[in-house]
Amino acid sequence: MSDVTPLRSVLYMPSSNERALEKAKSIPCDGLILDLEDAVAPDAKPAARSSAAAAVASGEYGRRTVTIRVNGIGTEWHDDDLVAAAQAGPAGVVVPKVNSAEEVRTLVAALEKAGAPDHTRLWAMVETPEAIFNVREIAAASDRLAVLVMGTNDLVKELYAEHVPGRAPLLTSLSLSLLAARAAGVQILDGVYNDVKDAEGFLAECAQGRQMGFDGKTLIHPGQVAPTNEQFAPSPEAVEDAQGLIRAWEDGQGSGVVTYKNKMVENLHVESARRTLSIHEAVQALEG
Repeated sequence: MSDVTPLRSVLYMPSSNERALEKAKSIPCDGLILDLEDAVAPDAKPAARSSAAAAVASGEYGRRTVTIRVNGIGTEWHDDDLVAAAQAGPAGVVVPKVNSAEEVRTLVAALEKAGAPDHTRLWAMVETPEAIFNVREIAAASDRLAVLVMGTNDLVKELYAEHVPGRAPLLTSLSLSLLAARAAGVQILDGVYNDVKDAEGFLAECAQGRQMGFDGKTLIHPGQVAPTNEQFAPSPEAVEDAQGLIRAWEDGQGSGVVTYKNKMVENLHVESARRTLSIHEAVQALEG
C-alpha cells in the first residue's frame, strides 16, 4: 500500500455554517479546510471555532484529510483558534500569511504547548511578497510543517497584479514556492479559482497546476471537486505507461540500453513511473 496522502482536491468550508459542515461529509474531496478566517464573520468566530473542533472530533469525515484554518497571526482570535485546533487534533492546522521560518517555529511551539497530537501538522499559507522571498526557509523550518498552500488571491492583491488567464503575474511566485516545497520534501497546493461558473477556465488552471507539479488545488465550491480529482489523478494511459516502462526496465536490466516505446529509459524515468503508480494506488485506496 502506498504511503502517499492524496491531496488532489482540498475544499474550503465555512465552519460557521452547520449545513455546510454536514454536507462536507458526503463531498468526494480528498481534503477539507474548515475555515475560521475569511468565510466567517467576526461575531460568528467563537461559535465557528467550537463547531470546527466538534466536526474534527466527530470522526464522521471518513478518509478525508480534515484541517482547520485559524485566523492569522496577530489577530484577536489567533491564539484561541490555535489552542482549540491543536486540542481537536485535525490532520493539519492551516495558518494564513506565514511570512518567515521564525513564524513557523513559533507556530509549532504553540501547537505543541497546546497539546497537539503528533499527527496534527502545520500547513503554511504562502500569500505575500515577504513569504515568497522567504519560502525556502519557511518550507524547511520544521519537520512538523507538511504542506504549503498558495494564497493566490492575496498574492494578486499584494502585487497590484490582475487575475488573467495563464496567471503570468503569479508564475514567478508559484515556481519559487514549488521549488521550495520539493527541496524540503513537503506537499504543495495550488490556489483557488474564483469564477465557479467558468468551467473551461477552471480546467485550464487545473491543468496548468498539474503540469507545473502541484500536488492538488484548493477549492471554493463543491462543483469543482470532481474535475479536480480527475485532473490531478494519473490518467489510465499514464498508469499503463508507468507499468509498461517499469516492466521494460526490469526485463532489460543488465542488457545495456533499455527502451520503451522507442524512448531510452533511465533511472529517473523509472522513479517518475513509480511515483505515478504510488499516487494511483493511494487514490484507489482513498476512493475504494
